[in-house]
Amino acid sequence: MPVKPLALVVLLAAGCSPATPAFTAALTSPTDVVLTWPDDDAGHRVEYANDPAGPWTTLRFLPPHTTSYRHPDLIPETPFYYRVQPFTGPLSTELHAAPTGDTVTFTWPDRTPDEAGFLLEIRRPGAPDFDPVEVTEPNVTTCALSLLPGEEGAAYRIRTLYYGPLSPVVHQTTGKER
Repeated sequence: MPVKPLALVVLLAAGCSPATPAFTAALTSPTDVVLTWPDDDAGHRVEYANDPAGPWTTLRFLPPHTTSYRHPDLIPETPFYYRVQPFTGPLSTELHAAPTGDTVTFTWPDRTPDEAGFLLEIRRPGAPDFDPVEVTEPNVTTCALSLLPGEEGAAYRIRTLYYGPLSPVVHQTTGKER
């Protein structure tokens, strides 16, 4: 009679799966940290602090399917704490833009009472995907954006923003500068 792998049977029977990749922070040089996390089909807000209790600073909003972020050129011999938070939300089909010189102002309707804000995304000419560029507070329905060189003719869209749970906090202390 063949022997069944008992541990695997118990895990599957309990509704668990084998360990999934975790959120990690790795020092890739004395002053560079690379964060990685599993792909969960969501965009992610990446935050850091120099104390595990905060205050927390947003580094970047990353588009869906991005699973890493490099935090470069950090202060030597300093603790850095990181967390990521997934975000999702439907795309708006209505985005009105009013360009004025090097600035473009967008307006959109707010059709949801419970959003965490709105995320303006840009697809620069020649780029394959949209990238997050601005985040608003809840119930804000207008945003002005200064155009950078090469952004003339870019496409824009707005996403109603909902946050998921925060990741566990990961930590790295940078090394001595070479």
